[in-house]
Amino acid sequence: MEKTVRLFLPSLAILALSSLLPAFATTQAVVFSHSSGSSNCPAGTVCSTNWSGFAVTGSGVTDVKGSWIVPSVTCGSSTTYSSYWVGIDGYSSSTVEQTGTDSDCSSGHGVYYAWYEFYPAASVQISGFTVHPGDKVSTEVSYSGGVFTTSITDGSQHFSTTGTVSGAARSSAEWIVERPALCSGRHCKLTSLSNFGTVSLGNDYTGIASTNYATINGATGGIGSFGSSNIHRITMINNSGTTLAEPSVLTTSGTSFTETWYASS
Repeated sequence: MEKTVRLFLPSLAILALSSLLPAFATTQAVVFSHSSGSSNCPAGTVCSTNWSGFAVTGSGVTDVKGSWIVPSVTCGSSTTYSSYWVGIDGYSSSTVEQTGTDSDCSSGHGVYYAWYEFYPAASVQISGFTVHPGDKVSTEVSYSGGVFTTSITDGSQHFSTTGTVSGAARSSAEWIVERPALCSGRHCKLTSLSNFGTVSLGNDYTGIASTNYATINGATGGIGSFGSSNIHRITMINNSGTTLAEPSVLTTSGTSFTETWYASS
């Protein structure tokens, strides 16, 4: 769902939000943005102003699967946003193919929904697909024959769709918590991150098999199976270097991690 320092900028795109949220603009999940305050990064992580989580880089990415437990957000009077997704591309390229859920705040209340996106095309909220805190969500983005397929499952609900993206590099797979940009026309500004507390992602926490997995250059495995030089642990910070959200290290299975919220902006 934009960033301050747009070095690599890929991720979510333009989401039509619930009528509870501001009608004048849309949120946009954009590509990865390095932070100008990178010297403040915790050891062993890369810093970003909009992403937190894990990315695995490599050539020929054809599949990524993820799962998480939808977090309940603590809401005050401010409107805040948080997006949870899996995707192909965006860490080191200018497109992203992704699907996920949001846990946002508006007028003191949590707003929860699912979406998909073939960035730079607009993201789309999935109509009739209900999302509640505590739900165990399973997601997948795959590629075959020039076509990307996104799918999301929540209990008995399942939705999938296909799309094509010009110039998609298929050079990374991601499992991300993001604060999107709020866009009105061509003017975008990063939103404040909803207080989600801690969110758990991957098979060890959800019990959903083969998540968080990827297929890269024909090899399939969990995040931790792709070699340390290809695995990027990402901490979200603001331009002053304050940590907004940070992932744990991977569990011993190499498939799962938690994300912890620290600050909104």
